[in-house]
Amino acid sequence: MNKYLVVGLGNIGDEYNFTRHNIGFDCADVLAAKHNGTFSIDRLASKATIKIKNKAIIIIKPSTYMNLSGKAFKYWMDKENILVENTFTIVDDLALPLSTIRIKGSGRDAGHNGLKNIQETLGHDKYPKLRFGIGSEFSKGAQINFVLGKWKPEELDVVKKKIMLSVEAIESFVMQGLDKTMNQFNNQLIT
Repeated sequence: MNKYLVVGLGNIGDEYNFTRHNIGFDCADVLAAKHNGTFSIDRLASKATIKIKNKAIIIIKPSTYMNLSGKAFKYWMDKENILVENTFTIVDDLALPLSTIRIKGSGRDAGHNGLKNIQETLGHDKYPKLRFGIGSEFSKGAQINFVLGKWKPEELDVVKKKIMLSVEAIESFVMQGLDKTMNQFNNQLIT
């Protein structure tokens, strides 16, 4: 049986729920719920296991806080004996507009602390990831408040559609592989 690891990045704690920085957790929650998975607290993460066809998918939401995400990523990848190319990380991205997701098989951290720590832990940036555009509608010096802030009411419709699109992209990655998934999802705009 093929095994996959889906890593939704975010921060633990009620104050971070439904913030832009926790979109990885939100996508992980929807993926698990869609396939009747439930999260339980485990080592370094909340973890759910689901199956799509004959493929087992371990979904984790690291409990290490964002800047130590690599610790949980590597622990579960090694424990479950999952190849790095069978991992899929979901992360917020300031450089992309709200209407966009971008899937890549490698790529630098672009200043994102969670990706930076995963890259440092692995020793390379060659692992598949989905960057969930959150836009950059903030004034100078207000980046942290923006990233850790809740979605505006007028953004919620697009965010919900993009979460569903992201879940479809994860399913596609598991069933069809990275290249087909990138071709199918990278040019879609959600409004």
